[in-house]
Amino acid sequence: MNVSAANTRIKCVVWDLDNTLWDGVLLESTTLPTLRPHVRAVIEALDQRGILQSLASKNEPEPALAALAAHGLDQYFLYPQISWNAKSQAIDEIAKKLNIGIDTFAFIDDQAFERDEVLSIHPCVRTYSEVELERLPGLEDFTPLHLTEDSKKRRQMYQKEELRSKAQDAFKGPQDAFLRTLDLKLRLKPACEEDLYRAEELTVRTNQLNTTGVTYSAEQLRELLASEHHQVIVAELDDKYGAYGAIGLLLISEQPALWCVDLFLMSCRVMSRGVGGVILTALRKTCHNRQIRLAAQFKETDRNRLMFITYRFAGFKEEGDLLVNELTSIPELPDYIQLNIDDAMGWSVQ
Repeated sequence: MNVSAANTRIKCVVWDLDNTLWDGVLLESTTLPTLRPHVRAVIEALDQRGILQSLASKNEPEPALAALAAHGLDQYFLYPQISWNAKSQAIDEIAKKLNIGIDTFAFIDDQAFERDEVLSIHPCVRTYSEVELERLPGLEDFTPLHLTEDSKKRRQMYQKEELRSKAQDAFKGPQDAFLRTLDLKLRLKPACEEDLYRAEELTVRTNQLNTTGVTYSAEQLRELLASEHHQVIVAELDDKYGAYGAIGLLLISEQPALWCVDLFLMSCRVMSRGVGGVILTALRKTCHNRQIRLAAQFKETDRNRLMFITYRFAGFKEEGDLLVNELTSIPELPDYIQLNIDDAMGWSVQ
């Protein structure tokens, strides 16, 4: 493994096939290749932890996928890249499809040349040889801080997202019209004890759509939850394909006649659903109806420019160290999404 890897936990493991996942070279054999020892157990363990997996193999796609299916492993790999292109290019493509940072990737390949080629283009990827794979589940980088119900279903959620993407690519018409076909249901609710580890996971995993880049532990969130002057709000999303799970977190500090959004983040999986704008519209309407001023903290990072744009589109303007909303020209909530707000929040969007 390269020692210069970034100090982040692994979100995706990319496997080679020949002499890595299985013994021998597929195209040189007339029989089904034998899995290497411990491969199945490692794949299943990573999947249970919510670590995504994919393939970067120099092979012919059809026989490679058929061999994986024969071993009952084909469903574990998202956006497999099976071609004769460079492995670094394959990893780049997988990262784009999954919309996660390459610094959260690990790569397993029996060939030192292939590992070095990946490192020459993506030095932050953690690389391993096939003889190391048995010990991977025991490494800290492959152990999530907490195992939540959402993380156990992460692969299935991405597979549903692939179905959504295919449906969107096939749809002829404007974005709003496509969103209406999804039967989107957004729920905002106060966080409870059972939500705190997932909320912590969101702050740790979400970099692109995090307004401050700040992470919160479950204990810190628990303290905010107990405070009379803070709101800890979780956003959940469903559509006709199933549940996205918890996809957003909103931390609001309450001062006399002022609400300040200390943190607003969303999962990258809902970037194209307009969820951020819907949440901010509901918040603006609530503050307007309650005659409360509204502000937000924003701290620019190397990845969160989209959240600044989201704030600006929602009417927030820079005023000193804060973004302030004048609560004028508030649009109506879009008709392509059903918004359900827990009564305990005390929000009013009418």
